[in-house]
Parts: sequence; structure tokens; C-alpha cells
Amino acid sequence: MKGNEALAEAAVRVGCKCYFGYPITPQTEIAAYMAKRMPTIDGGVFVQAESEIAAINMVLGASASGVRAMTSSSSPGISLKSEGVSYMAGSDLPGVIVNVQRGGPGLGGIQPSQSDYWQATKSLGHGDFQILVFAPASVQEIIDLTVKAFDTSDKYRVPAMIFMDGLLGQMMEPVTFPELKHNQFDKSWACNGHGNKRKHNIINSLYLQADQLESIVLERYKRYETIKQELHMAESYLTEDADIVVVAYGATARIVKSAVVKARSNGIRVGMFRPITLWPFPIQEINKAVESCKSVLCVEMSTGQMVDDVRLSINCSKLVHFFGRTGGVVPTPMEVFNKIVELGGVN
Repeated sequence: MKGNEALAEAAVRVGCKCYFGYPITPQTEIAAYMAKRMPTIDGGVFVQAESEIAAINMVLGASASGVRAMTSSSSPGISLKSEGVSYMAGSDLPGVIVNVQRGGPGLGGIQPSQSDYWQATKSLGHGDFQILVFAPASVQEIIDLTVKAFDTSDKYRVPAMIFMDGLLGQMMEPVTFPELKHNQFDKSWACNGHGNKRKHNIINSLYLQADQLESIVLERYKRYETIKQELHMAESYLTEDADIVVVAYGATARIVKSAVVKARSNGIRVGMFRPITLWPFPIQEINKAVESCKSVLCVEMSTGQMVDDVRLSINCSKLVHFFGRTGGVVPTPMEVFNKIVELGGVN
């Protein structure tokens, strides 16, 4: 299946009942697939909203009623959704947002990019809040992480993002759909009718008393600390004896892995570390991966947005170098290999 369509099918199978979206390249296949698929399931709703802003607020409303809801877009469209994401976080609502990234800033281009990293992990909306960010590197992993995103979003009552790029969205690979269990989470907070059996539930992000808002934000950050302890996913590849550890995520990690294999065949001891959760960043795992290396190389399809997280995660204990392409240019394995040679030489 194509990455975009595999994601949509996984969302349906894991219990997504409402999809609200708007066409934008390179994620439009998600909306097109959902337009056909959602009417075939019990209670399924598809709406092509009048705008990205409308779509995210529809997700907020559906989620507030207790159903699983999703939206998808690409970089400029995610920017338009940012206010609604902040409202969702401030209302402690789950929900899945998909970003199939393209080059920017502005309208940019329609080619693959990873230049929304800061937006996703640091600043997807105003105020003090975080969202869960999952970065798949294959079409199969898109399926697996879509399931994970819905479950963890419901578990922690925090919005979750599936963070991919046009390369993965358009890529076609063999996949399997495991028998999916729709995990049930307590949604006694939902506004879904009280039947005169309980008090009204209120979903709200407006608190006019400063001390009340502060208390709620601080309580939310206690939950974030719990998430950091419980949710951190990563892959380490040939890092045990590596002199150089290359850090990359998503589609770029596939390119890096090819470069690592070539470097190993040329006698350079190099390995790869791939964060799968970008927030929370897998701090324990990266420290173990770089424990014995001499230096770290960060490779991204951006101007280096993940570099600071890598440095902070390892407490600047290693020198962190950077190589990247941007504007929709995809780095080649040979380019990454040449950078590895420049750093480590051939033994």
C-alpha cells in the first residue's frame, strides 16, 4: 500500500470514527481514501471541511464527545491548525493529527521535507503544552504508529501527531495489518449525554482566574513527566562499537542506514540511532547509543532542527556535527557517506 492510504486504513481499523480534512499535496490521498472508507463503517463520518482551521475544530468537537477523531494535512495546513491544537491541549482532549511534510517556509514546494520539527516538538500552538510526536520510517511502521498514536492519545488525553514526509506518504511497500484490538480507555469526562445520571461534563480551555489556570497547567505538566517516563521509542543500529553515531529519523534514517552499511564495508566503525518518538525524545536510548563513540552526526532534511535536542539529550558530552539538505531536496546515501568519511576517515 501507499503510505498515505495505509495510514488511513490503520486509523479506520483502530476505531477512528470521524475524519475531518482538506486537500493539500502530498497528503491528499489520506482524505481521498477516507472519503470512500468512512461511510462503510458503523458511525463513520467524513467531512471535507471548508478550511484547515475548520477541520481541526471539528476534531476538537468530535473528540469532546468521546469518539476517536483524526485530521491530516501538510506543512502550511498544519500551521493553520495550530490554534485548534492548542485549544485541544488546553481542553485535555485526545486526537490524531497527521503531518505529511513538504518544503517551506511559506507555500514552499511539494517535495519531501523534515523542516517542521521545531513546530511539532516545540511550538505547535500558543501556551505551555506538548503533543506526542511519532516519526515512522516505513509504510509498515506508519500502520503500527497510527495504532500507537490513537491509543496513547486516549490514554494520556494529549493530542498526538504522526510526523512523516512526502517521501513516506507516496512510497508503496508491502504491509500486514495485525488483528487490531480497539483498546478502551476511560472517557467518563466526555460530553456525550448525561441521561440525568451525572453532573454535566464541561470541555473548556478558558480560565479567567490566573491562579486556576496556573494550577491546571502545572497539573498537566506532571502528566507530561509521566509520559516521558513511560513513552520513549528508538532504534539503534550497529552502535555498540561505533566511533561515529549518525542520528536520523523518518525517511532520512533509511538513507542513513545505507550510508552506514557502505561505511562499514570501507572499514569505518559507524552506527545509526533513530528516534521514533520525537516528543518525548528518547533520552535514555540515545545516551546508551553514543556511550562509546567519539562523535555524533545529525542528518536531516532541514537546516538542523533536531541538532539541539541531540546535544541537550546527551548533555553535550560528544561533539555533534550536522549534514542536511532542505527545500525539498532529499540527501543521497553517497552524500551522507562522504560526510562520514570526512569525520572519520577510512581505517
